[in-house]
Amino acid sequence: MAVRFLAREVSDLCLGKPALTALPASAATVADALSALKRSGESHVSVWACCENNHDHSDLCSPAAKAGGECRCVGKICMVDVICFLCREKNLVDPSAALRAPVSDLLDKAGAGIVRHLEPHSSLLEAIDYILEGAQNLIVPIETRTTTLTSRKKHLTKPSSFGSTLHNGREFCWLTQEDVVRFLLNSIGIFSPIPAFTIESLNIIETNIMSIYYDDPASSALDSISLSLTEQKSIAVVDEDNKLIGEISPYTLCCCDETAAAAISTLSAGDLMAYLDYSGPPEDLVNLVKERLEEKNLGAILELMEELSYSSSLSSSSSDEEFGLGRGGGSGRNFPARRSETIICRRWSSLVAVMIQALAHRVSHVWVVEEDYSIVGIVTFAGILKVFRSIAGVRQKA
Repeated sequence: MAVRFLAREVSDLCLGKPALTALPASAATVADALSALKRSGESHVSVWACCENNHDHSDLCSPAAKAGGECRCVGKICMVDVICFLCREKNLVDPSAALRAPVSDLLDKAGAGIVRHLEPHSSLLEAIDYILEGAQNLIVPIETRTTTLTSRKKHLTKPSSFGSTLHNGREFCWLTQEDVVRFLLNSIGIFSPIPAFTIESLNIIETNIMSIYYDDPASSALDSISLSLTEQKSIAVVDEDNKLIGEISPYTLCCCDETAAAAISTLSAGDLMAYLDYSGPPEDLVNLVKERLEEKNLGAILELMEELSYSSSLSSSSSDEEFGLGRGGGSGRNFPARRSETIICRRWSSLVAVMIQALAHRVSHVWVVEEDYSIVGIVTFAGILKVFRSIAGVRQKA
């Protein structure tokens, strides 16, 4: 029964999913990506390369895509990508030049497999396999009966433009690891008794974690922040006894604006947690960031902070009914901030309990700690999906 369930088509997971808007890999800049993130209120935007006639970043197109003149999603960008890009030394000195850089500079060429295309008739098992190979998002065409042949022909040869949802006449949505785990949880009884087993007995606690001491400079974790985004994890903030104090989460950083780069570059890990942990950064920390920027002669990023703080205050006072309450302290995002909360469980927690915890808090991982809060490891969506994949593999061999 479980194997039949995993053979279901991924189109079942796409019901109600909105069509993806696009940024063109050949024409968009980092500033365009930043604008799209703020305008849409989404945590990520997709980047597409239309390979027809090789006019669009041919290095991002596969040979098959070039031959067929396809439009393909070649990556995704979130605020964390922008923040880490701005944290580079030369970009802190001249953030305006950094924002004029091509959006392809934000794409991790080494992590090109984080988005993968799937056809609607592909199975849930295929989707899980792609995720276990490193995919974070699965691009699936939206099947619709309302799109006419005329409309498809009209857009057939046009590359994706800014804000367009059509790619060679088709619309696409994407599925995340969270979508797949949620779909499995909704039919969890099919997999009984495995969901009631402890995470320790299922051997899905990863002990190779990223961590930083509370008093260490947050900038020392910059590489780990980029890696945490790729691996869908967070960085543990610990004391000298390896006890978990909190975390630096890419999900929380996604709720910030680009000025978080200044905070990462000037604050300790503990202060950065406090900076991110409120609906608006505490005023004393904002002032501390500004003082340290002045000490480092980083006037350009300081000007950016003050400019965004001013525009945010105007926006929050004039557009609350349209966008919701704006964040204070210089944040320019148009959706409510997420309070940074570290989600924990124990070795003996059941698989289903950890799934519920992660989905309820909209996180892709749960920390495993002892009674004294010393870290045991971490359980991720990928680790959870390995369990369901192994069920299918064992039963198929039997």
